[in-house]
Amino acid sequence: MKNVKSKRGWKLTSIALGSTLMVGAMAIEVIAKDWGSHEVDGRRSGYTYMTDETRAVQDDNFENPGMLWVENGEALWSKAGANGKSCASCHADPEKDMKGVMPAYPKFDKRTGKMISLEQMVNRELVEKMGEKAEKFDSKKMLSLMTYIGNISKGMPVNVKIDGPAKPFFEKGKAFYYQRRGQLDLACSNCHEDNPGKQIRANTLSEGQINGFPTYRLKWQKPGSVHRRFRGCNKNVRAKPYKAGSDEYVNLELFVKWHGRGLPVETPAVRN
Repeated sequence: MKNVKSKRGWKLTSIALGSTLMVGAMAIEVIAKDWGSHEVDGRRSGYTYMTDETRAVQDDNFENPGMLWVENGEALWSKAGANGKSCASCHADPEKDMKGVMPAYPKFDKRTGKMISLEQMVNRELVEKMGEKAEKFDSKKMLSLMTYIGNISKGMPVNVKIDGPAKPFFEKGKAFYYQRRGQLDLACSNCHEDNPGKQIRANTLSEGQINGFPTYRLKWQKPGSVHRRFRGCNKNVRAKPYKAGSDEYVNLELFVKWHGRGLPVETPAVRN
């Protein structure tokens, strides 16, 4: 039994943790649940906004459908490209070589003078080192490789650099996040900062953290890139989406990744 206090000072008793009681038309917030590593300095992973059933699917590697993509990515790691080289030719021990990679991207790229996402870096390696063609962000091959790389860093805290040469791009991503857009005149922050935990249609809004991407969405029945999610959000507010890999989305990815700093990599996360 837990005593809780409403905004008007009434004291009530509840057995529910992390839920909301309704008294008349007034919502009363109940003491929040301890989410362990899924909550860092008040920042909560999308995991904490899912149902118990969805969290159970993510937590069980035998039930988590995203693990099939991890296995496919592991198989692709040693598959030779057009010139006979594979990812393993340079990174023979991926469990060591790739550990900590996912939490640190996007990074500033000296060659282009701007931020580069992990998908873009993988494509550079595919083209220049293996003689392959560049993959779309949400192709089966790219999602498999990204899910595999991400899973190697599972549990490590998100830790992108936003200072030095990355700073102006971070500021651009931040401006994008707070800019209202589309026919609905909404910014990312209006949903994910102002209203997490509230319902929009049949879904519960989260803080929009991206520490689990590529994420297996039950709605998609497959994993998807964070840029696919950005595009979907832009479409939802009736704004014209940018292309996956655009400077706008890479900068936004940097800001949102920093927004969830310290949260653990959950790849492959499972969401609605």
